[in-house]
Amino acid sequence: MALIDVIVSDIVDETPTVKTIYLSKPDGTSVGSYCPGAHIDVVGPTSITRQYSLCSRPDGRDSFAVAVKREENSRGGSVALHALSVGDRLKISEPRNLLSIADDASHHVLIAAGIGITPMLSMARHMHVSGIDFELHYFARSQEHAAFLPLLQDRCPEKLHAHLGVARSEHAGVLSAALQAAPAGTHVYLCGPDGFMENLRAVAETHVPADRVHTENFHAATVSDDAVDTAFDVELDGETYRVPADRSIVEVLDENGCDVDTSCQEGICGTCIMQVLSGTPEHRDNVLSESEKDSGEVMAVCVSRTRGAKLVLDYY
Repeated sequence: MALIDVIVSDIVDETPTVKTIYLSKPDGTSVGSYCPGAHIDVVGPTSITRQYSLCSRPDGRDSFAVAVKREENSRGGSVALHALSVGDRLKISEPRNLLSIADDASHHVLIAAGIGITPMLSMARHMHVSGIDFELHYFARSQEHAAFLPLLQDRCPEKLHAHLGVARSEHAGVLSAALQAAPAGTHVYLCGPDGFMENLRAVAETHVPADRVHTENFHAATVSDDAVDTAFDVELDGETYRVPADRSIVEVLDENGCDVDTSCQEGICGTCIMQVLSGTPEHRDNVLSESEKDSGEVMAVCVSRTRGAKLVLDYY
């Protein structure tokens, strides 16, 4: 996957733990626009690649912006990015969407917790200026820890519902009340910590169909303790390759010269998704929707395997 050279053009402290980092082309040319909800891969100073949602104006062309929360148990990504200075150089991918605005929705309910506000910010900005019907529910520990809250209060106060200091045990009730009056054709969008999304997705699906609940998650899925890896065959473009029990599909395809893009190697970015022509995937990713997994038509080949002896794949 081709990467783009960028320079850090500005850094803004949003909260005690969140910084917005603005990324521009070194020669001053436009970075281009992007679709609301998109994210990019960022290769940090330590060569660790992480995925971050874009939170700049989708139609802005001077720079991209990502908001990075410094995590206490960081594996190096957020700590390194928090140490950046204006003028430092990085590499990023082109924007791509795992979370996007449903064209057929009559109403949109955006739900964010903590740093999960980042994709919702770009979506809310777009919908506000485009006259699209939406509401944004933002859960945060306190006003001090609610990144971009002043901006949202200034730009779309009538659409914003800030739930500050609300206990986790009360989140489900807040969302259920909000969705009680949701009109037919409502779509729901979720982003936040794993437990938050798991709980509120279940609540949302009691009010709207499951395929109208959209999530974004940049944490690897937990593999069941009783999962057993076995060897199997993969066919691509008429050639068959053996995938050993201790190797991934994408590793085997890559070493045999197959052109499969990959980035995170954790099943969270969507770069390596391929089409399944035959066979039954065993999904281990955190990127495909439940309906996509149930269809058996696509899979993330960096982490997922098969329940059978063979898979026949094609490029997506």
